[in-house]
Parts: sequence; structure tokens; C-alpha cells
Amino acid sequence: MDSKKAKKIKSDNNQHKIYAPILEAIKRSSSNGGSIQFHIPGHTKGVGILPDFKALLDKYGAAKLDSTDEFENIGTLHPPTGPIKEAQELAAKAFGAKESFFLLNGSSIGNMALALTLIKPDDKVLIGRNCHRSIVTGMIMSSANPIWITPKKHEKYSIWGEITPEDVKNQLEANPDIKLVWITSPTYEGIVSDIKSISNICKSYNIPLIVDEAHGCLWNFSPKLPTSALHLGASAVVHSMHKTGGSFSQSSILHVSKDSIIDVERLKHNLRLLHTTSPSILLLASIDAARAYLQSEDGKKLIDNAIYNAMYVREELKHYENVHILSNNDDFKIDPTKLYITIDGFSGARLETILKTEFNIEIESTTDHGFLALLNIGNNFDEVKYFVESIKKIATANYHDISYMEKLKFMPLLTPTIKMTPREAFYMENEKVSIEDSVGRISSEIIAECPPGIFILVPGELITDAHLPYLRKYKEIRVLKD
Repeated sequence: MDSKKAKKIKSDNNQHKIYAPILEAIKRSSSNGGSIQFHIPGHTKGVGILPDFKALLDKYGAAKLDSTDEFENIGTLHPPTGPIKEAQELAAKAFGAKESFFLLNGSSIGNMALALTLIKPDDKVLIGRNCHRSIVTGMIMSSANPIWITPKKHEKYSIWGEITPEDVKNQLEANPDIKLVWITSPTYEGIVSDIKSISNICKSYNIPLIVDEAHGCLWNFSPKLPTSALHLGASAVVHSMHKTGGSFSQSSILHVSKDSIIDVERLKHNLRLLHTTSPSILLLASIDAARAYLQSEDGKKLIDNAIYNAMYVREELKHYENVHILSNNDDFKIDPTKLYITIDGFSGARLETILKTEFNIEIESTTDHGFLALLNIGNNFDEVKYFVESIKKIATANYHDISYMEKLKFMPLLTPTIKMTPREAFYMENEKVSIEDSVGRISSEIIAECPPGIFILVPGELITDAHLPYLRKYKEIRVLKD
């Protein structure tokens, strides 16, 4: 065979080479196995997974274990039968709930199901403005009329914090026809609202309280952590087990409290309406394994280690005057395993870049002002010590390009101008316009640096000049047609 013909055959073979971009990305990511992770998922490369479950995965691999609830006598998710039913019952017992439901589209599907269960068309719902976008989706689906409540501002760290009982009471007095209160606690950065007081206020108005506790799934398993809203009067709580609990991504649990006034049968119907009909057994098993591990003695030791590691970071860095860590000393309660850190003179994005490129450390998220690192059950002490030493080096180094950036700390509109409900805006004709031409128009989409964060715009809200600095990263925005 001459060389020209051989080259042509080789070229033809290359043209027909199978290419899967996500697969290639996973290969690249996996090959860089040396990075130190302080972010979701909480199992941290499998370290925080129940050893029996990890051994099963290592022995057979995900492909051999992949199945749905239609085979292998594993049971069904809707309605729950067999081992799946038993696993949900064990979860309810472990978390102290009346009933618990496994979720395979993250906590989002739990939020949407709760909205359909508790809200009738045009019902007023009091919602924290820092809610997850799935709650707004639930408002659209249920035709709710949201009344927004703004979390407390914390200027020192440039973040939004807790919902105060006083603000809840004031809103209920001003809007006596509110049917439901829905707040997020903890916040992404770990700030905890006074759920007990808020619950008592809601009960005095005979209104159910829903708490998105997505980032607090460890709380039931350690007295050193905040008390779960399940035990403070909330009617229902969602937990994103994959965030910090050690299960696989997009797996969560919805809990109904023991004294809840929620119609559980209606909730089951709505979960079945929204859920996939082909649930992944691997995801379901990961939730069950995470629950079993967290309530075991070994699991509780991992939680204690995570708390100790976080306290170690705080103790080691407290003498650095230019390093600031969100803590219980700041007049509010926090989840200590979440470290929101600022260093004078650095933006969060700059800190993230330095940590990644110079120290091979990956963190959870950044703001203009700082960054969030999660001390997970999968992190070991050597990693934490290395993290501390890295922060010390950054804090004492003479970086030539340190700049005091102009920071956009908060959305200035504490009370948005609402022209119609999210559902009304969602179903009206819309068009895309440039950001510059959007002022005076009504938003047709959700614009937010979230999950999580504060919404910039929700469908049905008026766009004003004050929004423009927060829309600069977008070229266009979808608005209602005139």
C-alpha cells in the first residue's frame, strides 16, 4: 500500500472517531486528581461515602449497578414499595419527620411539589427574596402572588443574611391574607434564621411555614450544629443530601414534620406528577447510604471532624487582621462548617484564582468581596492545614496586582416594583431586547446570581436604571412585548 493511500485511510478513520465532549471533560477533570476540594458534593471524591456502598461501586462499577425501580425487586418510588419504602421510613426516623420522600431532581422538585400542594391560584405567599429559583418556578406553576421579604444586610461581609421574625410579623400584619411563609435557612454562607420565633408567629396566624434547609442536612446528627427547622415548628423541610450529606449529585429528601398541617396524600400525588418515571437506583441508594452513614458512629465522627476542622481554620486565622471569617461573633448564628472568608484588598474572584493556580485548591463560590469554602465530611485534617497555610501566605504576600475593586454589594431595590404575578408574566408574549433598551420594560425571566443569592429580577417586575449595573454581564434580556 502506497503512503498516500495509507494517509487517506488514516484520515478517514480520524473523521469517524467517536467524540463525546462531556466524557472528554470528565477524563480531563479526573486526570487532575490532585486538587484539594472544599465544595459540593460533600462526599469529596468519595471519601464521605458509606464504605459498604463505596466498596460495592468499586467492585462492580456504576454501569453494572445502574437500574430503575422496575426491576431487581428493589421496589418502586411512586408509590413507595419494598426496600425503597423501607429506606424512606428509616430516613423519616433518622431526621425526626412524620414522612420523608426521596427526590431525584434535587430539592427543586420538592419545592415545586410543596408549592402545588399548599398554594391555590392568587394566594399570597411570603417568600424570602434569597430563595432558590425553583421556588419561583413553584410560584409560576401554582399561580401564586409572591410577597417578598428581604433578608438582613451584613455590610461587613457584603452578603445577605437571615430573615428576622420582626420582618415576618410586620409583613403578616400588613398582609393578613397571606396563606404561607417560605424562607431559606441557612443561607448559602451558613447564616441561620430564628426559625423557632418565626414558627411561633406563623402559628399565631394559623399559617404553615416551609423552610428550604437544603444546606443543613447534617444538623440532625450533631448537637454542635444548629437545630433543624423540622424540630422548630416548620411544616416541611427540604434537604439537599448531595450538598453536604454525602449522597450523589441531584439527590435530596423532602421531610414533612410530625405536627405538620400539610395534606400528605396531596403532596404524594404532586411528587408523582413531577417526578421521573425512571428513577435511578444508584441515586436512591446513595441517599439511603448517606442517611445510614450520618446516623452511624463512624458518620458522626466525620461530622465532628468537619466541625473541628472548621474551628481550627478560624482559630489559626483569627490573629490576621486582614483576614475576616463569618462567625457567631457577628450577632447571628451560623453553621460553623461553612467558611465565608474575605481578605482585605482582594476580590473573591482574585482569591479563587490564586487558590486554584498557586495552591491547587478549589472552593465553592465567590462574591465581589470574598469566597465560600465548605468543610465537608470528606475533607481530612492534612487538607485543612494546607488550606490554612495557603490563606496565611496570601494574607502576608505582596501581590503586585492587589486592587481595591469597586464592589456591587447589594441590589438597591429592597422592594421590587411588581406589575403582575410571575405566572401572568411567564405566559405573556415576550421578546429579547438589549440591556440598554430594557429600562421601563417588564421582565419575562428570572435574572439572578443564584442559586443561591438575591434575585435581580423575577417575571412581572419592572426594570429600572438601578438594575443596569447588575445586568452588565448579560447582552440581552427577555421582556414582555409592549
